[in-house]
Amino acid sequence: MSRDSLKQRAVTLLEHAGIHLDGQAPTDLRVHDDDLYARVFAHGSLGLGEAYMDGWWDADDLPGMFTRLLRSHVDQELKTLDTLLAHLKARFVNLQRGEHAYEIGRVHYDLGNDLFQAMLGKRLVYSCGYWAQADNLDDAQAAKLDLVCRKLRLQPGQRVLDIGCGWGEALKFAAERYGIEGVGVTVSQEQAEFARELCAGLPVEIRLQDYRELDERFDAVFSIGMFEHVGALNYRTYFQVARRCLQDEGLFVLHSIGSNGTPSRPDPWIEKYIFPNSMIPSAQQVTAALQDLFVVEDWHNFGADYARTLAAWRENFDAAWPRLAANYDERFRRMWQFYLSVSAAVFRSRRDQLWQLTLSPEGVPGGYRVPR
Repeated sequence: MSRDSLKQRAVTLLEHAGIHLDGQAPTDLRVHDDDLYARVFAHGSLGLGEAYMDGWWDADDLPGMFTRLLRSHVDQELKTLDTLLAHLKARFVNLQRGEHAYEIGRVHYDLGNDLFQAMLGKRLVYSCGYWAQADNLDDAQAAKLDLVCRKLRLQPGQRVLDIGCGWGEALKFAAERYGIEGVGVTVSQEQAEFARELCAGLPVEIRLQDYRELDERFDAVFSIGMFEHVGALNYRTYFQVARRCLQDEGLFVLHSIGSNGTPSRPDPWIEKYIFPNSMIPSAQQVTAALQDLFVVEDWHNFGADYARTLAAWRENFDAAWPRLAANYDERFRRMWQFYLSVSAAVFRSRRDQLWQLTLSPEGVPGGYRVPR
């Protein structure tokens, strides 16, 4: 197709979403290079994201533009070979075993603690905050950590496992507020070193370890924002590990992004630039994987809170950029803005959700009363 034909096709698609090329609205798309259309129709989201990183286009309200695109399902018209390959790789190749299990740590979480400290706020908590009664990011993250602790019914002296402990903030919170002892595992060297310093003086052990190696008992288990890196071929193993590590009378809280429909396809741009070997689980996949291992005591969805969390992270990142620019270049800045904006739109449009599942091995005697 000619450049003009491709441009007209783009105009027609964008009109369905209420977006105009070179218009005046904040959600309109301003094109700086007319090769954009061929790049996007050839490579879909990968082409769109890379073109943004290269400065080929802009929008004043990037999250708003993407929300319009997703709500109108325009993205479904851009299925390309890149999308198919990402889907097939995730479906048939176990990308989260062996040395691959540590790749997400090296590529994403080891980028630099300066970046995450600037973006995430008072606590290095890289997951959705709980905004039910909060009006700022720090309070929302504290509320989320406390919600997990209350759902687990933590008591002083209990031994607690954090699968995918990140920078150790959740275990630190639980040890200080609820008097527990904890073990946390992560595949990020940077996170492990930071977490050990953060939890110094507390009865908390941080390990650089694959969760599959765990085989010891705990009174409670939680996992916050890690299940997205497990991969569909490993979901059953993941729940088997959690079950063998949990006392029969214990509780397990799983905090994860989830997909509305059939098993989601990894996005080629996110796969390449942000979260390699990652996959958003569907409800069907989760329930099949935990069958006969756990009773689902509660399934809590507060996915809309993630859009607000991501907006706060984007605000923090933009405010910190003058000092971050010494360590990261302009293309990285645009990449990170694209990532945060697309992610916010996914939750604004309710394409993805944020789930907290509270699970018990045998069922809580008399029933489980749900904290909120």
